[in-house]
Amino acid sequence: MSEILIGQSYYLKFDAKLWAAMQPYPPLGALYAASLLRQQGYDIALFDAMLATSEQEWEDALERHQPRFAVLYEDNFNYLSKMCLLRMREAAFTMIEQARRHGCTVIVCGADATDHSAEYIHHGAYAHFVLQGEGEYTLLELLDSLTGKSAKSLEQIQSLVFVCTGASEPTYNKRRADIRDLDSLPFPAWDLINVERYRKLWMTRHGFFSMNVVSTRGCPYHCNWCAKPIWGQRYNSRSAGNVAAELQWLAETYHPDRITFMDDIFGLKPGWLEDFAECIEHLPNARLPYKCLSRADLLTRAGEVERLNRSGCRTVWLGAESGSQKVLDAMEKGTAVSQIHAACRMLHDAGIEVGFFIQFGYPGETHKDIELTLQMVRECMPDDIGISVSYPMPGTRFYNAVRSRMGSKQNWQDSNDLAMLYDGAYGTAFYRQLHVVLHHEFRARRHFARLTGHGGQRDRQIKVSHLHSLAASGYHAFRLPFARLKLQHLAKPRANDV
Repeated sequence: MSEILIGQSYYLKFDAKLWAAMQPYPPLGALYAASLLRQQGYDIALFDAMLATSEQEWEDALERHQPRFAVLYEDNFNYLSKMCLLRMREAAFTMIEQARRHGCTVIVCGADATDHSAEYIHHGAYAHFVLQGEGEYTLLELLDSLTGKSAKSLEQIQSLVFVCTGASEPTYNKRRADIRDLDSLPFPAWDLINVERYRKLWMTRHGFFSMNVVSTRGCPYHCNWCAKPIWGQRYNSRSAGNVAAELQWLAETYHPDRITFMDDIFGLKPGWLEDFAECIEHLPNARLPYKCLSRADLLTRAGEVERLNRSGCRTVWLGAESGSQKVLDAMEKGTAVSQIHAACRMLHDAGIEVGFFIQFGYPGETHKDIELTLQMVRECMPDDIGISVSYPMPGTRFYNAVRSRMGSKQNWQDSNDLAMLYDGAYGTAFYRQLHVVLHHEFRARRHFARLTGHGGQRDRQIKVSHLHSLAASGYHAFRLPFARLKLQHLAKPRANDV
């Protein structure tokens, strides 16, 4: 039995595309919360929905641990949790109902609960408490109050939403300031995770084991489609030494082959990357190959790519979004198409792989703008791409601009939905097919490039990998003309097929 059971409602099994990709990461948000509570003397058990098959496993955990408090603490470092997918919301509501049947006090924290507190606490799933925004210290104060460790009343706990006895509507307490001294937080409670299960899945599918780390919280940029219910425009960073120490601890304790940084923007703080590279050079066990997210304008700063290289970076994903400067400006992205080209070239010259996040369907985007994006991908030749369509999220200027043109469907069912949620230039079928066309073209070019090698050089000895690339390139090249014909057929402005 444990006093507190912490879980989350993102089930990889419920997201078919990502289940097929099988690159699972444990919920860092829940691990941070568990670590802080345990440091303060609380008895914690963890339910990891990431690899669970259904909500029945949460029910089993409730039976096993008989907790007084059930906490759904969503991983705010997982962009899929921030997308508020309908299937995961349904899972959260089911888990809340299960916990209430077991007599638990139910507490919820996450992006969707922050945006839709009333649905979670009053009109739908009936959680007892919602924690808005960053949740660690709100959760600690709430538990201290409920267990009698503190005399602080519910009304005094910042960022708390609850229904007062006899009231008909929720009370929303004042939001608390974000944690600025992130080094003061203990490292995530990795011992509560079945690390070996993750290792086996990664090794079986990919031949290496990757673990997740976060060095910052938030993003100060103003992309007007980006939802920021947790940190808003604020940005706080751990010290380079603290992050390097965690990498060394992970390397010596769990022996991962690679690291993925979950930051919205990695190494933004001036001077941080230089400090990080120096720390890594003085802690050789901490030097693990890593993947991160960045911006094109940051990477073109003098010495930035070299610092990434020194510290072990092997892959950088860029929010390229569009090859049209008109669209980037409309998004208030703050980057230039020329910077995307330059950053990609600099990274490739340094031997660092590049991924592009591409977004179609933003208001005002025309067929010409789409073609500019396709051409950018052809010219830059990134190593991987991720494709989405513009997704209106509450609290953004984009959402406010298109809200009157949205239908009854407000969220995607899963990450592969790609539904147009507002009445845009084209309908859902067009953008789903555009996704197919770009992937066929990109994969055909990438596999052909692997056959010829960079700069036209290749190994003269025929290998199995060459045969695979030849077959894959041929497959995608064969499918591409048919995919383009279908796209042309669907290119009917203002189609309404969501």
